[in-house]
Amino acid sequence: MLVTAVIIDDEQNNIDNLEILLEQYCPQLTVVATALNATDGEAIILEHDPDIVFLDIQMPGKNGFALLQSLKTHNFELIFVTAYDQYGIQAVKFSALDYLLKPIDVEELKTAVYKAIYRSTEKKQNKKLENLLQVLEHQQQKDLHRIALTSAKETRFIRTQDIIRCESSNNYTTFFLFGREKIMTSKPIFEYEEILVNYGFIRCHQSHLVNKKHIKSWVKEDGGFLLLDDNTQVPISRQKKEYVRGELEKN
Repeated sequence: MLVTAVIIDDEQNNIDNLEILLEQYCPQLTVVATALNATDGEAIILEHDPDIVFLDIQMPGKNGFALLQSLKTHNFELIFVTAYDQYGIQAVKFSALDYLLKPIDVEELKTAVYKAIYRSTEKKQNKKLENLLQVLEHQQQKDLHRIALTSAKETRFIRTQDIIRCESSNNYTTFFLFGREKIMTSKPIFEYEEILVNYGFIRCHQSHLVNKKHIKSWVKEDGGFLLLDDNTQVPISRQKKEYVRGELEKN
């Protein structure tokens, strides 16, 4: 099976480096075109209909996000290749899309390409990418944002306001939703804390992340715990009490 790819980056040396790495470590992939700006990048995507797009976020003029927004269809797998950008990476993580930080780590590249090739066997709209574009389009309307949660069976897109709390177990995190539904993902809770802190979530304990919108009360007895809308009692660690108090006083 021939798997095609395009690379869009505003620096030629970055393109050359990625092409060398792909040829050496991902021989099942064929780079059919490259572009140094978003306008040319859009043209090569439309011309070649690639299976995988490697895309830089920060480019002069039209950036990578704007390029994606200008496309009518997104029937390709996407791997961002970028220098660290706080908002950009947060948005990418929120939709569970793959990204590689420059300089590129070979093992991370091989893993991202392997996953992309596996998914590209079905040529259909990239739902994770569609979710990213929705988040970007409605940046200020956070109640509309849906976080991508990938379990063993599927990827679900859940409104953050429908998440009551998250609980960790080793490197797994379980999301507790309205209707008593649960979703377990294979990511540690600190990764979700980083994403959800701007959505009113607070880390009240090493193992617990809660949505402030669903806190009924702070019960002081038994060492102190938070009583949530689903009547769950979530402990507050001694080290987190001042932080939790400060966050609740912001309401």
